[in-house]
Amino acid sequence: MRYSPYITITREEWAKRRDDAVIHFENDLYKLQGLNEPLTSEEILQVYLPLSRLLNLHVTAAQQLHATTSKFLNNHAHKVPYIIGIAGSVAVGKSTTARVLQRLLSAWPNHPRVDLVTTDGFLYPNKVLEQKGLMNRKGFPESYDIRRLIQFLANVKSGMEKISAPIYSHLEYDIMANNQQWIESPDIVIVEGINVLQVRARKEREPAVFVSDFFDFSIYVHAEEKHLRQWYISRFESLRRTAFQDPHSYFHRYAHLSDDETVAMATQIWNEINKPNLEENIEPTRYRASLILEKGSHHFVQSIQLRKT
Repeated sequence: MRYSPYITITREEWAKRRDDAVIHFENDLYKLQGLNEPLTSEEILQVYLPLSRLLNLHVTAAQQLHATTSKFLNNHAHKVPYIIGIAGSVAVGKSTTARVLQRLLSAWPNHPRVDLVTTDGFLYPNKVLEQKGLMNRKGFPESYDIRRLIQFLANVKSGMEKISAPIYSHLEYDIMANNQQWIESPDIVIVEGINVLQVRARKEREPAVFVSDFFDFSIYVHAEEKHLRQWYISRFESLRRTAFQDPHSYFHRYAHLSDDETVAMATQIWNEINKPNLEENIEPTRYRASLILEKGSHHFVQSIQLRKT
């Protein structure tokens, strides 16, 4: 008999787990969808609504435990946010998953305030990356200010009422030095990024504290590398026709590439940067997640793996 720490659930069986949950999201469908990432009402109803119900049960249990503990200690400590981590490769659709879950979770009555933070904001500024010779390693573990990210999460979990997070501009491909995102007493914080489940090598005498230590629940969005490569190329082609046309875009130099040149450049970037990062740093973290969303070739989830408890 083969043993696994996960229960594998088909999409059809998972869809039944939504029970009688009803959340209206139709007007937000366009805003939730990512570039070249198809999102349908059926996908939300069959995959993400059951997931939001499961997460709602977890959050409710955590809130009840907090209330019980506060009563036991005879104090009224401010409740701390429930933190959900979402990991996965470049182009797999993490951001769409995060946006959909933020929308659905905020509709449940006992935790209406749900904030979303991306770890892109915790990349070192380009100036620092250039000094360190890491511009071509952007997205690799060493390109992130992990200490700052861990301090941010520690502040969230300490119950601090107002916390700032840096913001990243995909247009400028850099940190926005004069802009910040403010997190104010949320019920739930979703932290999305390729690096959130990574266990970095620690230096001598450095505390063994990892980003995932602060998560109450974690999700890994998975797809085969051949699909990820094609999705990345398709997204690059779309960006070349749209965002890259902006003269302020960091990638404006790609705006005038031919179709064939665009595919060749995207393939090169994937093979030299994204694929090695996936194989060395991202994919190995898959089985550290509480739940794995398995995507098929058309970007839709086909099965779910839930860690046994």
